[in-house]
Amino acid sequence: MNYYNKIKNVLVDNELTKKAKDYSKNISDLNSYYEVGKLLIAAQGGEERAKYGDSLIKKYSRKLTVELGRGYSTRSLKLMRKFYLFQKGQSVIAQLTWTHYTILLSLKDINEINYYIKITEEQNLSVRALREKVKTKEYNRLSDITKTKLKGNGDKYDLIELIPNPILIENIYNIDEENIKENYLKKIIIEKLDLFLRQLGKGFMYVGNEYQIKLNNRYYYIDILLYNIEFNCYIVVELKVNELKKEDVGQIKFYMKYIDKNIKKINQDNTIGIILCKKDNKLVLEYTSDERIYSRTYLIKKEVYN
Repeated sequence: MNYYNKIKNVLVDNELTKKAKDYSKNISDLNSYYEVGKLLIAAQGGEERAKYGDSLIKKYSRKLTVELGRGYSTRSLKLMRKFYLFQKGQSVIAQLTWTHYTILLSLKDINEINYYIKITEEQNLSVRALREKVKTKEYNRLSDITKTKLKGNGDKYDLIELIPNPILIENIYNIDEENIKENYLKKIIIEKLDLFLRQLGKGFMYVGNEYQIKLNNRYYYIDILLYNIEFNCYIVVELKVNELKKEDVGQIKFYMKYIDKNIKKINQDNTIGIILCKKDNKLVLEYTSDERIYSRTYLIKKEVYN
């Protein structure tokens, strides 16, 4: 069988499809590259033999480049082969483009790849947004418990569990991290609010900072108030530049209770609290908290996305 000609014909048909039917070009890309990957493995004598030596791929790449033009480098053909092995027996996901897959196929952990596929599909992530999450190792910043649940063993998980730890904060003012004050921490978060919300995950919306509430004749100020359309509830975020203390839990409980009693509507769920601190203290949460309060640490970096 002339595998080269079959591969060439698949790629030529794909190019024609993309020109004639722009709306379907993504599915055409994925199906075509899947078929090319399958043919490459067959040409190399099967999956086991395909693991060793790439001389045939180099040969095909040179010929395809001469006959069809750019886009069929040795690396591209290897990615098509890897795509077939990864996707074998599964339906391709229309929300992901070939560029999405080229980012994911550079990863080695199948669980990590599946995580990014899941959130790309759920959150309709652009190529740029996906690249940001992979670059900042979002999956690696999830807890081991969350990773286990994501493997699909039947355990349920909350969206809050998908918030990575630590949260990365860009130091746009070159502030000394060791001596940072809460007001400056809040300032650099608000200045890069989109980055902060993207890290929290799906459905988070900004309500305000220094959000004013009044009890009797005294005013109190919530550091950051958010709303989550997936949870259908308010999210109180309190910032602490030191280790988490029991007083911090008491403070956020007070704010959460106020929101529940005075602001949330009857059709909305109870408020959730997130304490963002320099250093966590699991024992404090264990003995003083409830299941609606979460803690995350932060890490200030010169550049988060560059």
